[in-house]
Amino acid sequence: MSTTDTQTDSDGNTWTDWEVTNRLPGRITTTATTFSSHRDLMNALLRAAIAHSEHEKRTGTEDPNWPDWYAAYMIAEQAGTELPV
Repeated sequence: MSTTDTQTDSDGNTWTDWEVTNRLPGRITTTATTFSSHRDLMNALLRAAIAHSEHEKRTGTEDPNWPDWYAAYMIAEQAGTELPV
């Protein structure tokens, strides 16, 4: 559904404003994640650090791309999707 409002200026130019009030399916990300407080984010970082430490033990090497791994872990954990290993 949408609403419209047609306007005309003093020179006779006309334009229409459209307000989209409902999006088509698939246009809104339902897996968006947020952290509601400093403490929530801090705790998510700590859980990611612990999991990443286990990841490095399994691989036997340091992971120079750890920020990407942390981000993927934190998003997956909050969204309830499969965690990286």
